[in-house]
Amino acid sequence: MMGLEMRSLVAALLVLILGHFTSALEVPLDLPQPPTITQQSPKDHIVDPRENIVIYCEAKGKPHPSFSWTKDGTHFDVNEDPSVTMRPNSGTLEVDITRARPENFEGVFQCTARNKYGAAVSNKIVVRQSKSPLWSKDKIKPIVVKEGVSLVLPCQPPAGLPPPIIFWMDNNFQKLPQSKRVSQSLNGDLYFSNVRREDSRSDYICYARFTHTQTIQQKQPITVKVLTMDEINDTMADYYNFTEMVLNEAPVDERKPTFLIPSGHSSSKMVLKGHVLEMECIAEGLPTPEVSWTKVSGDLPGSRTSFLHFNKTLQIVNVSESDAGDYRCSAKNQHGAAHHIISVVVKATPYWISGPPKNLVLAPGENGVLTCRANGIPKPSILWSINGDLIENSPKDISRKVEDDSIIFTQVRVESSAVYQCNISNPYGYLLSNAFVNVLSEPPRVLTPANKVYQVIENRPAFLECSSFGSPIPKIDWFKDRKSGILDGDDYILHDNGTLEIQVAQAQHKGKYTCVANNYLGISENHVYLDIKEPTRILKQPVDKVVQRGGSVLFECIVKHDKDLVTTVTWLKDGEELLDDERLDLFLKLGYIIEKPAFSSQLVKCLKLHFFLSCRFIVEFESLSITDISESDAGSYTCVVNNTLDHDSATAELSVVELTPPPAVVHGRPDPPTDLELTDHKKRSVQLTWIPGEEHNSPIQEFVIQYEDSLHRRGHWHDLARVPGTRTTAHLKLSPYVHYTFRVLARNAVGLSEPSSPSRMYKTDPAAPDQNPKGVHGSGTEHNNLVITWEPLTGLHSNGPGLRYKVSWRHKRPGTDWTTVTVANNSKFTVSGTPTFSPYEIKVQAVNDLGEGPEPAVVIGYSGEDLPTAAPANVQAVVLNSTLVELRWDPVPSHLIRGHIQGYKINYWRKHHKHNSDQMEQRILTFSGNQSRGMLPGLHPFSHYSFEVRVFNKKGDGPASKTQQFKTPEGEPGPPASLLVTNPSLDSLTLEWNPPREHNGHITGYTLRYQPVNNSNELGPEEELALAANETSVTLQNLKYSPRYKFYLNARTSAGAGPAIFEEAVMPDKAVSSRQVDIATQGWFIGLMCAIALLILILLIICFIQRNKGGKYPVKEKEDAHTDPEFQPMKDDDCTFVEYSDNEDHKPLKGSRTPSNGTVKREDSDDSLVDYGEGGDGQFNEDGSFIGQYSGKSSSRDNDEGPESAGAPSPLNAMNSLNSFV
Repeated sequence: MMGLEMRSLVAALLVLILGHFTSALEVPLDLPQPPTITQQSPKDHIVDPRENIVIYCEAKGKPHPSFSWTKDGTHFDVNEDPSVTMRPNSGTLEVDITRARPENFEGVFQCTARNKYGAAVSNKIVVRQSKSPLWSKDKIKPIVVKEGVSLVLPCQPPAGLPPPIIFWMDNNFQKLPQSKRVSQSLNGDLYFSNVRREDSRSDYICYARFTHTQTIQQKQPITVKVLTMDEINDTMADYYNFTEMVLNEAPVDERKPTFLIPSGHSSSKMVLKGHVLEMECIAEGLPTPEVSWTKVSGDLPGSRTSFLHFNKTLQIVNVSESDAGDYRCSAKNQHGAAHHIISVVVKATPYWISGPPKNLVLAPGENGVLTCRANGIPKPSILWSINGDLIENSPKDISRKVEDDSIIFTQVRVESSAVYQCNISNPYGYLLSNAFVNVLSEPPRVLTPANKVYQVIENRPAFLECSSFGSPIPKIDWFKDRKSGILDGDDYILHDNGTLEIQVAQAQHKGKYTCVANNYLGISENHVYLDIKEPTRILKQPVDKVVQRGGSVLFECIVKHDKDLVTTVTWLKDGEELLDDERLDLFLKLGYIIEKPAFSSQLVKCLKLHFFLSCRFIVEFESLSITDISESDAGSYTCVVNNTLDHDSATAELSVVELTPPPAVVHGRPDPPTDLELTDHKKRSVQLTWIPGEEHNSPIQEFVIQYEDSLHRRGHWHDLARVPGTRTTAHLKLSPYVHYTFRVLARNAVGLSEPSSPSRMYKTDPAAPDQNPKGVHGSGTEHNNLVITWEPLTGLHSNGPGLRYKVSWRHKRPGTDWTTVTVANNSKFTVSGTPTFSPYEIKVQAVNDLGEGPEPAVVIGYSGEDLPTAAPANVQAVVLNSTLVELRWDPVPSHLIRGHIQGYKINYWRKHHKHNSDQMEQRILTFSGNQSRGMLPGLHPFSHYSFEVRVFNKKGDGPASKTQQFKTPEGEPGPPASLLVTNPSLDSLTLEWNPPREHNGHITGYTLRYQPVNNSNELGPEEELALAANETSVTLQNLKYSPRYKFYLNARTSAGAGPAIFEEAVMPDKAVSSRQVDIATQGWFIGLMCAIALLILILLIICFIQRNKGGKYPVKEKEDAHTDPEFQPMKDDDCTFVEYSDNEDHKPLKGSRTPSNGTVKREDSDDSLVDYGEGGDGQFNEDGSFIGQYSGKSSSRDNDEGPESAGAPSPLNAMNSLNSFV
């Protein structure tokens, strides 16, 4: 019973106080109020580790609140950490990462803003630093696949925060083409439904773009080779063990689709309400399958549904509960179909049903309700707090009662002011909202600006605002003119927020209105005014036109509008604005030459672009004319009239038909215009009219108006204006102090006419200058001067005689006076004696005999620069790697630079080198602008460097900083200086090399890789051999025979392996070597050689016997008969030898073989036999006994008495000679 009575009481209270929570009141900041959070960082706050961390917390209140923070649930003392500061009058935290590590500030932060009326808390801000990790540099084995099979290239990007955006590109940074056959999945992998020969390439590269740090990481390139069955059989051995093969022996036939992802026949997916649902189905098959989507339990939400990635991805945005259910993706080709069911479950983080709770402003003794109504899936729980503490832990207050999602206040007191927090949460998230209850007594005040004027179109509704504040909430009443009565009912509607609505505003409603706000504490009023304007209407609408190609047309759009409203007319073609400034260039390129007109009925000038010489589209305020019409001009033309309060539009159709071929005519240039007349004379304008000349069968497209200034430049004609060929009058704007003479030329498609006869002269009166010189600039040429320059006015802009310039300058500091000089016939003035590089205020004003020009603008210039006087301080070097160093320095103060800073120069040199101690390198690197750090690239590893930093301006360089040093660590060595292959044989060879010229550290060893190459240039398996640092040669034994070998040798340091040097060795021919060995060991060859030796021996014996027939041979007679022997061949008839003499060589032939030409040396007689053996004086008599005439070593060989004669051949020497040959 008590529960029923309580519910009745609650219902009654809700009715009584309905007005207190249906709208939020904005409390003026000059009144006491609890804190309100106005700005805070997002719940998930990802920060860049390279930048200072900023966690926002801003609040308002009266008095201004103080701020405190918690981190991971415990108090965070800002004063204890020197790297953390809190902004003045703010709760925003700033962390200087140069003094702290960003990861130390990852965690859950919460801000509290507090004053004496309560405390508001922020969301729990989870601070995490963004991450963009590097990809693994492991080399990816090439992939060989059979044509027609499916393939997946994995991307597998490194986990980043937030996750990266994935895309595939080639080596030239061009996106890889994707299609129904080849597409990227949501996780970044690249899927091929079936592969083709054209998919073979070596640069499939997956990129990951980390948006928060603006960095892009690249995966190692993937090589894919697609082969036919014949190619597979030919290259299987070459790819074995060092490629990844996706092969089988059977050829690939066409086949029905199967899904690559997702797997199985069904899967499930959870998505949060309001998020984006993405489902994908990627199928393989041959030919390529077509993918389609349906919803099993209903229709797809058309306006929120998109099909992406060639229908493989179904995307639904702004998901709602109705999107839950089963979705079917189907893949089909001519051989069949595959289906997959995806069951979608929709959950929801908490969301507001009618918005967050609103602040309550109550007077003492009033009632009110705070409502925190939200929903979610699953249904969320509600937790109330007061001033940051759970409400059940706070002191009891009889004026409030918590009822589930509402807090009911009755008979509130001033001390009831507080800030209430409503926390609504479920497993998927939370909502936290602050709402204060402010109990105060305040007389009414009207917040709407006084005397505001409302302009309304006649017969339209009008809304007059009366925004007010007071506590209790004031009552609003409206009065018109002299407060004859409260406005309510009939024509008027009074809204709860104080706005007065007039449903149909008419002329009688024009006038003064008074808004009165009152409560028991006082009264306040405000006056506003209502002005009724005439509606905007098109009186004469454009009508449909049918025009022949090449003709012209005029659309009229006569407008009636309120004279006090600025009204514009815009023309549309087929719904696209014809006069859109942003698309003007595009229309010009298409032939639309347009200019927005001024608000007048005068003719409009034409724009010219490149070769366009005529205006095809002419837009005026109430008309659109088109000339030289083509088929592309056909369409809908709409006239749109706009002003700040009203608009109207009308449309007409233009149809273009073929022109009936006219009889052949002769076209010519037009005749010059005649009868030029000047009317409507004014100081700065004149009206010029003329009569067109004969067109000669070609319509006049435009008239060109020119003028001559006989006062300043007699005899020179200048273009002044151009008007369409349909006009014969022009309103010309003129300049003062010019003696004008005008002439007109006509142009048609053939060309330009001769000029018309000049008009009479029209003189404009002189006047003071209308403008000042442009391009005013101040700078110094020396360190103690200031040169002021400007662009002089032309005679046309001088406006009168006696043109001169008033040049003024003053030092840019408080209390300085202007110095002024007058300069004539010059555009430069030099101020001397100025301090170095000081700012000056400068202005240049045009003056003539009739007065001064307008007040000139002030520009800032600087006196001359001088060399900087100070060097950068605190110069440091941070070594990043073996070739890169970051240099840091404190910038030079601006007053010591003495000029516009151009940048900093780094002068650095290599002090000495481990292996080239006498090597010195000096270089200069420049950093533009006011930098405090810079990268020094391209350094030599394992080297000592010295460097200096200096600032420079336009004058030159400042002094150098103190010389600093740094040392680069070891790096990868250069390639070996040489690699030579020696002693190649069938199964071994020797490699010799020299160490690298660039050691870049201590050489720790060498790596030798080699592989055979067959006659088809196909590579065999690679072998690797580690070698010691002190080795410079190696002999490879037991090599498997191959025609060629490729060798790669690189050196290593502790930093890694350097580039390799390449050499190729050609091995000896195996077949030739085999033949040589076999012939030398064959029995038939040995027998043949023995037979030849035996035949020679028999021949020599026969010759010996034949020579000894016939008795004695007197030696002396023979010597007398042959006093001049010569080298002759053997006689054919008796096998004897002719005489031979040698005056140079007297050495005996000891154990030698017969000369190749068959001759021997002779001593005394060719009828005696010389013993070629080792014996001494053995001789033969004529009867066959020894005589002492010949010996193996005759003393006559050592004197110069005469030439030696060779004896007859000996059978023993013949055998020795044969044995030596064999």
